Amino acid sequence: MPKITRVEPALPVLEQKKKVAAYARVSMESEWMHHSLSAQVSYYSSLIQKNPGWQYAGVYADYGISGTGTAGRDEFRRMIAAADKGEIDIILTKSIQRFARNTVDLLNTVRHLKDIGVEVRFEKEHINSMSGDGELMLTILASFAQEESRSISENCKWSIRKRFQAGIPSFRFSIYGYRWEGDELVIVPEEAEVVHRIYRDYLAGKGLVEIGRELTAEGRTTRRNRLWSGPGIKLILTNVTYTGNLLLQKEFVSDHISKVRKQNRGELPQYYVEDTHPAIIDRETFDAVQAERARRRKLGQRANKGLNTSCFTGRLKCPHCGVSYMHFKEKNYPLQDYWVCGSKGIKGVKCPVGGYINQNSMKKICNEVLGLDEFDEAVFLDRVAFINIPKRHVLEFHLESGEIVTKDCPNTGNKDRWTPEARAAAAEKQKKVMSQRRKAREEACCKEK
Repeated sequence: MPKITRVEPALPVLEQKKKVAAYARVSMESEWMHHSLSAQVSYYSSLIQKNPGWQYAGVYADYGISGTGTAGRDEFRRMIAAADKGEIDIILTKSIQRFARNTVDLLNTVRHLKDIGVEVRFEKEHINSMSGDGELMLTILASFAQEESRSISENCKWSIRKRFQAGIPSFRFSIYGYRWEGDELVIVPEEAEVVHRIYRDYLAGKGLVEIGRELTAEGRTTRRNRLWSGPGIKLILTNVTYTGNLLLQKEFVSDHISKVRKQNRGELPQYYVEDTHPAIIDRETFDAVQAERARRRKLGQRANKGLNTSCFTGRLKCPHCGVSYMHFKEKNYPLQDYWVCGSKGIKGVKCPVGGYINQNSMKKICNEVLGLDEFDEAVFLDRVAFINIPKRHVLEFHLESGEIVTKDCPNTGNKDRWTPEARAAAAEKQKKVMSQRRKAREEACCKEK
């Protein structure tokens, strides 16, 4: 018999729609640019929805954000996250410049999207990331886009520096104590009073943190309604603007890719413009504060009256760990003051010197080196720059004269502290402890009965 095979009718295979999204961006915040961004969003929304083979997956738009990086572009990162989840098959964008001006970011992003099967189409350049020569063209054109960004950045810097040379600020900065009225800085009386107070208290010997705490206790806050802090007080004390003068180009942008702002420490010229606005602080007071700051920096921790410091604070150094020694004092024995390397207690750090320096023993050695009968803090501070501890129980004196003197400093802590008075005090304390224990046992026995 002939072989008969039944042929079933083939069902039509429906082509699955591509999930298509678009990305738009403008780098300047302005009304005109806002309209431009709105136009891009409307254009792409209509374009995607009119194509019968496409499924609308959204339009992602960043407003007022530079394209030299991806960190600040929230919508861009949200779009990439959606692509990673499989919610996007194709991404449309106007041009390489809109997508990214940084060649490395562009290629890394496109390669990542290509690896997960997402196609990127650049309309202006007619480039498809999935095509054979797509990456080569992207590399070449992205380099041009990055160079264009650098050129724009240099032109902006040139314009800003020309304004600085003419004594004109590049923007209306915000400063506590003043407000802008047109192109002029005008004093805010209630804020100026706080500025005067800060300068006056600092010259009276108060520290930054102490001044901040007092202002907070009085309910005074910064312009942004925040509590005053040490760094905030420091900014007030070091800002020459309060003298009625301007110092321009105190900061600069390192490069057009990272846009990191750096303090100008001589890399670029600065411009000092005199008598640009009313002064809150006179120049003599400002200079006096800077001199006081320099004096306190030289004293280091000893300048802070709130700390329990001595003449040895900051002057005992560990040459191995690169830190200063810390001061400790036993509560039970007042005569036992000692110093330990500042690395003590830091996880993963073990000082090769180890041990401790007994303060009484150290004072005796200081007397020998300085030729004193009795230890004098003022003489020590005047004649000793610092003391290194290169080995256990060894002091290396670096004198202000340039001379270096090395002396052994064996610990005699137990011998020094166990005076007849200390022994009597310890015995009395032990007697009290034993009495309390005996009384506690007696009370426990009474309860059991």
